[in-house]
Amino acid sequence: MSPQTVNLAGPAGEAARARAELVVALRRALHRIPEPGFQEEKTTALVEAFLREREVGFERFAGGTGGAAVFGPDGPAVMLRADLDGLPVTEATGLAFASEHPGRMHACGHDAHAAILLAVADCLAAGEIRPKGRVVLVFQPAEEGGGGADRLLEEGLLDRYPVDAAVALHVWPGFPVGAVGVSPGPVMASMDRLRLVFEGQGGHGALPHLCVDPVVMAAEGILAFQSLVSRETDPMDPAVFTVGAVRGGTAENVIPDEVELLATLRAFDPGVRDHLLEGIERVGRGVASAHRGGFRMERGQGYPVTRNDPEVTRRVGRAAASVLGEGAVRPAHRTMGAEDMGFILDRVPGCYLQLGASADPTRAEPLHSPRFDLDERCLPVGVAVLLAAAQELLD
Repeated sequence: MSPQTVNLAGPAGEAARARAELVVALRRALHRIPEPGFQEEKTTALVEAFLREREVGFERFAGGTGGAAVFGPDGPAVMLRADLDGLPVTEATGLAFASEHPGRMHACGHDAHAAILLAVADCLAAGEIRPKGRVVLVFQPAEEGGGGADRLLEEGLLDRYPVDAAVALHVWPGFPVGAVGVSPGPVMASMDRLRLVFEGQGGHGALPHLCVDPVVMAAEGILAFQSLVSRETDPMDPAVFTVGAVRGGTAENVIPDEVELLATLRAFDPGVRDHLLEGIERVGRGVASAHRGGFRMERGQGYPVTRNDPEVTRRVGRAAASVLGEGAVRPAHRTMGAEDMGFILDRVPGCYLQLGASADPTRAEPLHSPRFDLDERCLPVGVAVLLAAAQELLD
């Protein structure tokens, strides 16, 4: 199906339609070269070359991958952000432009996000769309677990490029092409990576009375942790605690010294998050103490709640309706997935929106699937929505 079949209104829609083939070609080129977070060298080179060809300045970030381009005069400013990194997934789509990097795939649509932002840059460079202020395009490394946005903020992103609002989008297989999800408030959950270790005293499996068994502690702990969500959290406050890996022991007749659990905690409310983190440590220590053992909790890189500012989100929704029609703008789908755009939205009022990316959402492969693909008709829609949003926020 041609990407030009989606009706797009207004100057932003016209500029996006004119670049339908360009944005598809960019997405396919990027899809071939997925790279891990902070290693997006080929991807950054493609972005930089595209912008340099259009005489657009591009400043790489301190880590060497990703960067920013600025359009317009000093004054009110808006950030449009796309992520660049791929996932450690072996592609199984069978696409003619499938990943050329074994064990790596753009299974979360970051190829589409970057292509859309490059097409936005092309429109701005050509002067077809002239927002009344400054537009900062941020091509961000390491969204997939690397906390790239957090690092950029620590390195002074907002000091170097001060903005009044920030907007990002994510392709969304749960919505049809031509629709966007836009809602105020939390749209994606906080995320904490946890390493939970039960410490015992190992020995022979035939002599458990001479040991302190961390396997039993871990088994009790896994069940006890669930009660923190089911019995200590208001049912109206969504939260999820999941143990995804249990590691310990080497043989059936050897009690190990320790057992390690790898877990994730997710919540929409910072207070709920803090309470559950405290509870996990409390319950873990309690279970361990009951068995004469020890417990420790280690936190890895976490993400905050991705929370949309009500006023910015209202205006972005209005901008989307101006190019797609009122009926195409629907409430976002809140999800326990996490997104490091949350770091930026903690510092700048903004909106994170969902871009419909499926011909039939009931049959679509989910994000992170080795078979994930998108309907490329969504790409010019994304271009039009971001252009219209920039105009609306800088009007």
